[in-house]
Amino acid sequence: MSAPQYVPGHQLLTGRTAVITAAAGAGIGGATARRFLEEGARIAIGDAHARRLKEAEQALAEEFGAANVTSLPCDVTDETQVQALFAHAEQAHGSLDIVVNNAGLGGTAELTEMTDAQWSEVLDVTLTGTFRCTRAALRSLRSAGRGGVVVNNASVVGWRAQTGQAHYAAAKAGVMALTRCAAVEAAAYGVRVNAVAPSLAMHPHLVKVTSAELLDELTRKEAFGRYAEPWEIANVIVFLASGYSSYMTGEVVAVSSQHA
Repeated sequence: MSAPQYVPGHQLLTGRTAVITAAAGAGIGGATARRFLEEGARIAIGDAHARRLKEAEQALAEEFGAANVTSLPCDVTDETQVQALFAHAEQAHGSLDIVVNNAGLGGTAELTEMTDAQWSEVLDVTLTGTFRCTRAALRSLRSAGRGGVVVNNASVVGWRAQTGQAHYAAAKAGVMALTRCAAVEAAAYGVRVNAVAPSLAMHPHLVKVTSAELLDELTRKEAFGRYAEPWEIANVIVFLASGYSSYMTGEVVAVSSQHA
C-alpha cells in the first residue's frame, strides 16, 4: 500500500509557540517542525548537530518566515544546553505553549554483548534527555500559568519485545512511565502530557543505511505492508498538541499498523 496524500494544514496551532528537540534531520522531528509551521505555530528547534540545525532553520525560515523559526544547538544530555534552548525560545517568541520531546538514540546489541557504555548512552539520550526537557517544559509552563502541552516520543518497543533492543526498549518504556507521572503532576496547573509510540517510521536516509532484508522483515509486521512516513507520526503529534485532544493526558498513543 502506498503512502496517503500529504494532509494540508488547518491552522490548528495558530498563535502558539513550540520547542521541538532533535528537529534538524529528515525524521519525525523535522517533519513535526514543518507540520507545526503549516498549522500556524512559531517554533524553536534544537538538535545536537549544529550545522544541520542551522540548515534546517534557514530552509524553514525561507518558506514560512524568519519570524516564525528560530534554533539553538541542544544536546539533551547537557542540562545547561536544555535550559538555554528553553530560554532562547521564550526570548525569541515571547512565550511557550508546546514542547515536543523527540530526541532519542537507538542501537542494536544483545544483552550478553551489551556494554555499560552502550546501555548508558541510549538511556541518557532517550530517557534522561526526555526527563530533562519535560522538567524544563513543566517549570516554564507552570510559571507562565497559561496551561500548555508536552508531547513525548516513545515507541511500540516500550510494550513489545525485540531482540537486541533491551536498552532502547527500556528507555522507551521509561518515557511512557515518565509521561504518565508527569501528566498527573502537571494537571494541577492545566498542562497536558501525552506521548506517541510509533512502530516503523522511516525516511530516505534511514532506508539507505538499513539492509533490504531487515526492512522487509520489519515491514511484513505492518498491516499496510509499508513503513510510516515521518509526517504521519507528526500528524498525531499535532493532534495531541492541539485543542482536539483537550481531555487527553497521560496517554500513550500508538501510531502503528502492527498486528503482531
